[in-house]
Amino acid sequence: MTAAKRRQQLVEVGRRIFAENGYDSATVEDIAAAAGVSKPVVYEHFGGKEGLYAVVCDRELAYLGAEITESLRGAGARRRIECAAMALLRYVEERTDGFRILVRESSTVGGSSYSTLLNDATASVTYILEEEFVARGFDPVMTNVYAQALVGMVSGTAQWWLDARTPPKEEVAAHIVNLCFNGLSHLDPSPSLETGVLAKYCAPGHPAGITEGRDLRPGPGEP
Repeated sequence: MTAAKRRQQLVEVGRRIFAENGYDSATVEDIAAAAGVSKPVVYEHFGGKEGLYAVVCDRELAYLGAEITESLRGAGARRRIECAAMALLRYVEERTDGFRILVRESSTVGGSSYSTLLNDATASVTYILEEEFVARGFDPVMTNVYAQALVGMVSGTAQWWLDARTPPKEEVAAHIVNLCFNGLSHLDPSPSLETGVLAKYCAPGHPAGITEGRDLRPGPGEP
């Protein structure tokens, strides 16, 4: 096996091991055994577990980032959001191990992370929603809030679908966009909370643990 092919093999094996065991529990011994090589081979190519993990994460972030960036190009706000939702769900389906690694680990690798990728996607979605807001005569100043909510909804749903895998990704994407755009079509340009909610949660000295007159602290014998 050439050095390039061996390196690619170790990246693929490492991705699987990191996805199954997590970074802390994965060992160079596990990776070497699964690849059918000795430990020094792993060290020769990546300098150790940390180096291999960095390469795995960088490649997954680059792949997913390119997919999402491409999906957000083109015409039509709804179509772009549909394509972005499908791009993420397809990634979950086709590169499950990579997605498990990205959403499981909080460490930053090479200055990038899954949250960084989501922030980049949010910036793009903000621009798309600004177009929609202006077209509907709404003040676009709050579009960043809606973009955060939309990207969070898509990402959170993808993490749920990672294990659920039903309904099919096409239906999941359609329902995500249905909530976004049918909600957008009836959007209140100046939303506000109900008076009762404001009084309940925003009044000075509001007692913690009390809702609607009901004390939520455990009673005798309750955990």
